[in-house]
Amino acid sequence: MEIVRNNSGSLIELLTCEDRMQAEMIFSILEENGIFCVMHDEYMAAIYTPIAFPIRLMIREEDLERAKALLE
Repeated sequence: MEIVRNNSGSLIELLTCEDRMQAEMIFSILEENGIFCVMHDEYMAAIYTPIAFPIRLMIREEDLERAKALLE
């Protein structure tokens, strides 16, 4: 699990997606439930094969358990 530091605090990788539509659906579910989410490498996945650059969904550390429960 990777931790990225930015202006929003610490972000951790929730999951990776090779399918852009799947990533956008999960992103929407998280946002609708008040969980801040960022998609990393979404443009790299569009240019190169998604296997080489999967889309990474990043969330705040404190939202990890809630996000996992939503996606079960």
